[in-house]
Amino acid sequence: MGNAPPHPSIRPSDASDASDASGESGESGESGESGEDTALLTRPVSEGGGLVPRLESEGSGLVPRPADRGTGLLTRPVGGDDGSVPRPGGGGTGSVPRPGGEGGPAAAPGGSRGARGRGRGLALTVLCFLVCAGLGLQSWTALRATGFDLGIFDQAVRAYAHGELPRSPIKNVHHEFPPGFSLLGDHFTPALALLAPLYLLWDDPRTLILAQAALFAAGVPVVRRIARHVFQDAPPLVGRRAADLGGLVYALGWPLLGSSYNGFHEVAFAVPFTLLMLERGLAHRYGAAAFWAALLCTAKEDTGLVVGAYGLVLAVRAHRAGHRAGRATGLALALAGPLVSALVISWFLPAMGGPEGYYWSYGRLGADPGEALAHVLTAPWVLLQVAATPFVKVGAVAWILGTLALLPLGSPTFLLAVPLLAERVLSDNPNHWPVINHYDAFLWPVLLTAALEALARLHGRRALLRRWTAGALALSSAAAVVLGLHLLVRPDSWRPSPDKRSLAAAAALIPDGATVEADNTIAPRLTARTDVVIVDGTPRGADWVLLRTDDRTFPFASVEEQRQRVALLLAHGYTAAWHRDGTVLLHRTAPATPVPGMRRPGPDSTPVREAVPADVGANLLRR
Repeated sequence: MGNAPPHPSIRPSDASDASDASGESGESGESGESGEDTALLTRPVSEGGGLVPRLESEGSGLVPRPADRGTGLLTRPVGGDDGSVPRPGGGGTGSVPRPGGEGGPAAAPGGSRGARGRGRGLALTVLCFLVCAGLGLQSWTALRATGFDLGIFDQAVRAYAHGELPRSPIKNVHHEFPPGFSLLGDHFTPALALLAPLYLLWDDPRTLILAQAALFAAGVPVVRRIARHVFQDAPPLVGRRAADLGGLVYALGWPLLGSSYNGFHEVAFAVPFTLLMLERGLAHRYGAAAFWAALLCTAKEDTGLVVGAYGLVLAVRAHRAGHRAGRATGLALALAGPLVSALVISWFLPAMGGPEGYYWSYGRLGADPGEALAHVLTAPWVLLQVAATPFVKVGAVAWILGTLALLPLGSPTFLLAVPLLAERVLSDNPNHWPVINHYDAFLWPVLLTAALEALARLHGRRALLRRWTAGALALSSAAAVVLGLHLLVRPDSWRPSPDKRSLAAAAALIPDGATVEADNTIAPRLTARTDVVIVDGTPRGADWVLLRTDDRTFPFASVEEQRQRVALLLAHGYTAAWHRDGTVLLHRTAPATPVPGMRRPGPDSTPVREAVPADVGANLLRR
């Protein structure tokens, strides 16, 4: 891109501001104009055509433009010695409105297109919300949303709503954290506090499901703006279609569907924050981009790495465009992002009680970060060896990139996804390998933006653009159907299985305020009114214990272990208060009777890591 001198009466930031203020009605082509952040063009004033003065990103001058009506050529007069164009009524300089003013004959077609564009954007936003909320509420209704993780986040946000640090008995007791341990020592997710006011309106786990759907849906108009930015040099019709199709692919994106299906996670904030950071950068609003980058760092401790990669991309792009402010912002983010992540992981989490190295899952590289770095420096090929074994990791990367027809690889923005992908393929934790968890939603804003940028480079090659677009649409749509959409139209997906219906019936018998050890499947139904933890390998001495005995439940390794737990409790002070379809509700009627192995975490408890069952991570699509 060339560095032409700016128009004497218009600063580059003014053009960006005008675009920002226009909202959806400022879409390329929807208002009848193809200019965007870096191009202001004047309109013809007669029935003829002409040479239209135009400020462009790669030079300026008189650009031939076909007439709206007629066949002549007309050069538009300017109103001042500096070449600026007076606004109607003498209100300064700037771009000129359509012929006839807001109510003139030419205003209606552009206004109609703008209204249609806003209508399509609103429809896609509503579609995204309904689909994501539908899958989340379906999981709630069918008892697929579990204590890990919906119950944990529900307890944490409820604590925020009561003016406390985010605490979760489900997380703390199962992983043997000391009493009162804050989840801010587990993951750096202060953004969750933004949801606390919602619990003052409705104190229920479904609040999180609906909030996540709304946060995902809020990304639709941002994606449409991103499409307009990257297609600003394309014909208006191409820009409109890019905004519509980009919004549709995002709204029905399989990563969003998978995350919605699984309940709620901190990725609900990471998605819109990432999109807003990228969009503000494309609009050359560098201060706003830095603001959203800072908020992104509050979504999770590793998002600072994404911010750092974005800073590099922004700095290079701004340097090429001659934007000093953008270059400075990019360099600052490139340094600040990784620094924030490093400080949070090495200082803040331990200060909040998080055990050092608790989530270190890279044993094949080294026992700790220092050893892993030395190993990689001396034998860099180990990265490829670890990333490719087991082969399911290769399948995961192929799925993630293939569902967008490999288009993200055609843009430097893909660099932002590299840290998140590396975290997963280099990990020893099998939970990171499948594509049915929430981890892919962190990648979705980056991948889709990179794909749109890659497509924008093809807008002059119509046949190739159509083929790549069709391929990406077909593959992403197929993935969306497989990973979520088909569930919405299956009546059986809205109903719990018989054993889960029994869990719900038994849970209704537990009195409010009781202490409960509950099957992981039913735990979220009890978080709002009881002191609940999940049943695991250690008896906790709760008043009530609710567990299935015919179907394996997390974290047990087998059904036999669950049956042994029930037998142990029945022999030591518990009686069966209810039993049906393989579900048992036990009540502790002899609290003085000790239960062998019973323990609650104390102040000196040592946190334990989860033992992942052997069948996890063997299949990309296994839930």
